[in-house]
Amino acid sequence: MNPNDDRKRFATVVAPYLADAHAFARWLTRDRADAEDVVQESCLRAFRALHQFSGPNARAWLLTIVRNTAFTLLREKKAAALVSFDELSEQDRFSVERGDELGAAGSPETALIAAAETAKLEAFIAALPAEFREVLVLRDIQGLEYREIAGITGSPIGTVLSRLARARQQLIAGMNEESC
Repeated sequence: MNPNDDRKRFATVVAPYLADAHAFARWLTRDRADAEDVVQESCLRAFRALHQFSGPNARAWLLTIVRNTAFTLLREKKAAALVSFDELSEQDRFSVERGDELGAAGSPETALIAAAETAKLEAFIAALPAEFREVLVLRDIQGLEYREIAGITGSPIGTVLSRLARARQQLIAGMNEESC
């Protein structure tokens, strides 16, 4: 097989989903550097296994590799699988420094309020048990279908639905307690 063909296939099968892979790795590892390591290792694994991929859903295939790689890293580090984000992403900080329009109103106050609300939501999600957080992120943030999540997690669809419902209940309950 021609190495250039492998690179082209990688660019069409894997590369379009690297941002999703990184976001998912961040949720699983709780650490930017670890997430980058997970994505890098996942890319190597995906490249090596590219000849085995023949399915219609490259995104789910890559996220499965990311999940397995992240859990391997976490097992090695014996760390809990939670994530915490900075109040603003690097891109948002860069936009603020450049003076780009922020939020609907375009004011720094709007951006700070939105960032505070986002941080609260992310903290509530991060506090969920790993199996609940994982399905919530894959469904509500990554937008995957239930059967794709079942394939990624290796769980029956009923288990995915149950975990998602419980995750959402816990998230709503936590946010309701916060507002009281």
